[in-house]
Parts: sequence; structure tokens; C-alpha cells
Amino acid sequence: MDIVDYAQECARTPFRHQGRVKGLGMDCAGLLAYCLDRAGLPYKDENGYGRNPFDGTLERALDDQPSLDRIPTGEAQRGDVLLMRLLRSPQHIAIHAGDIDGHPYVIHASEQHGGVVTHRLDEVWGARVMRAYRVRPSE
Repeated sequence: MDIVDYAQECARTPFRHQGRVKGLGMDCAGLLAYCLDRAGLPYKDENGYGRNPFDGTLERALDDQPSLDRIPTGEAQRGDVLLMRLLRSPQHIAIHAGDIDGHPYVIHASEQHGGVVTHRLDEVWGARVMRAYRVRPSE
């Protein structure tokens, strides 16, 4: 299993700001924390963050993750972590779910969609990607 499989385990989990529990509630950072934990990878879980972290908090947190390495966004592929902007600054995390029928998909915990969902990384969502990170395999 890989990070995408672990994210798919959380499908239909309701959105809950700062949530970390599959089936009960999670947000985008909680989904990533769940996946890294299931993969047995070290991670630094953040708490106490606002609903819309516009001050670079989320980018700094991803840059500081011991199991993530920043990569060029154009190289993102299945299992990579995407940092997105919804309104202004990077404030949302999604996991690249790979290509289905020749189109890229993402999995993320979305307040807009009501929980953990998978959908196409279309032009609108693709334009939101600001940074990409590769999950470092366990040693």
C-alpha cells in the first residue's frame, strides 16, 4: 500500500477543521498526517492553526516535514503532496491520486466538498497548485 491507498481509506470522512480521525472528521492536514502515520513515516503534526492560514504557515510546515522533499510542481505524480492556494496564499493540501483515463486526480479533505473526496485535477484545480512534495520512502 502507498499514501494514495491510505488516503482512499478515508473516503467520505466528513470535513472537520483540525480533525484527525478517519470516519469521524478530518481536514487536509489531518488527511496527510493520517497517511504518513499509516505509512510508518515520521511527521510533525501541527495544531492550533486557523481555518485560512494566509501567513505562510502551511508552506513552512510542509517544508519542515521530515518525510517530504520539495519537487518542481511539473514533476508531481501519484503519491506526491500538493500545496494549493484557494483564495490567496497556499492554504490547502491535496494528494496526487495518479492518472485515471489519462487525467490527473487528487484526494483531499475539502470543506467545499463536505469531506474527503477524489476528483479530477482539472484546469481550475491545477492552477491552484503552488508547491509539490515527494514522500520520502521509509529507510
